[in-house]
Amino acid sequence: MARMSLFTPIPNAVVVRAAEAEVVGRAPTKVQLLADSSATGGALSTVRVTLENGADGARPHHHTKSAEMFYVLDGSVQLLAGTNVVMATRGDLVVVPPRTAHAFAAARGKSADLLIVLAPAVERFEYFRHLARIAFGDEPPETLADLQQLYDNYFQDSPEWKAARA
Repeated sequence: MARMSLFTPIPNAVVVRAAEAEVVGRAPTKVQLLADSSATGGALSTVRVTLENGADGARPHHHTKSAEMFYVLDGSVQLLAGTNVVMATRGDLVVVPPRTAHAFAAARGKSADLLIVLAPAVERFEYFRHLARIAFGDEPPETLADLQQLYDNYFQDSPEWKAARA
């Protein structure tokens, strides 16, 4: 029986130098674009997110096709995983399966540095650039609604997240 693959094999190793990686956004929320779907044959997309002093990362949403992994490089982060809000600190790992609500933000009064991996991937770098344009006032926030299907990123309400961030 033939095996099916969810992605195209990567023809070569992917090496991304930190000094050469694009950074979008500005304090208190910065995103370093590391490897997108096109670079990894669809295997994964990965970014590094730096959040200062209680800054919000992403509001509640889910992906229909991908799991999302959060690895805390430093600091403290609040993460919504389904209906649970967990506190994660340096060295902690949280993996959220497809179709599961999730969100993240630096803990109140703390900063956070996260490595985030989406697998299997969709092209997401332009999504982060779009978020930066919204933050800078170059795009209205309503434009995100039109992009949900393109980026497999569906926003949703979460009473648990609202209560945790209040």
